[in-house]
Amino acid sequence: MEYNKLSTEEVTKKTIEALAAKNVEAFVVQSGAEALTKIKELIPKGASVMNGASVTLEQIGLVDYLKAGEHGWNNLHAAIVAEKDGAKQAELRKQALLSEYYLGSVHGLAETGEFIIASNTGSQLPHIVFSSQNLIFVVSTKKITPSLPDAYNRLMEHVIPLEEVHMQQLYGVGTFPSKIVTFNRESEFTGRKVRMILVNEDLGF
Repeated sequence: MEYNKLSTEEVTKKTIEALAAKNVEAFVVQSGAEALTKIKELIPKGASVMNGASVTLEQIGLVDYLKAGEHGWNNLHAAIVAEKDGAKQAELRKQALLSEYYLGSVHGLAETGEFIIASNTGSQLPHIVFSSQNLIFVVSTKKITPSLPDAYNRLMEHVIPLEEVHMQQLYGVGTFPSKIVTFNRESEFTGRKVRMILVNEDLGF
């Protein structure tokens, strides 16, 4: 299967409809720059924000935008990185689980509306599964697959080998899909807002 080919307009539309049925609101933009603009529109000033490690978020300029500090948000990740005391940093990470907004990406998105996210440590998964009231995922349309099993295969056959090289280059250690979340839907009674920005650009792995 070709894992780096952007989806067709028809497939993207079908996927958006499937996501809507699962209480996930999706938008389509043409570039990473447009995705960043959309994020700025969605998050109000003063909101607490946490982001996961993501090549996609780096590529669209979000990480640099957060570092610049002119966003008007409460950037919880910056506070964690700035804290040098290990115990205090661990406590800040726990507190950050209650961020109003969490930003990240996914590793595979099925046309049927399910998506999967893998993690080595699992640090970002509580946000995604429950603790953050608003989720924003930025996802290249190349990550859309025909089915959930295909999305899983994309993770194992394509993403993990690339992420292994990426982590070795950055930190000298590898990675492993220690914990994998399958997001089937968002239950209405939670009151959470889950949004996905689909980008017609080759982003992430």
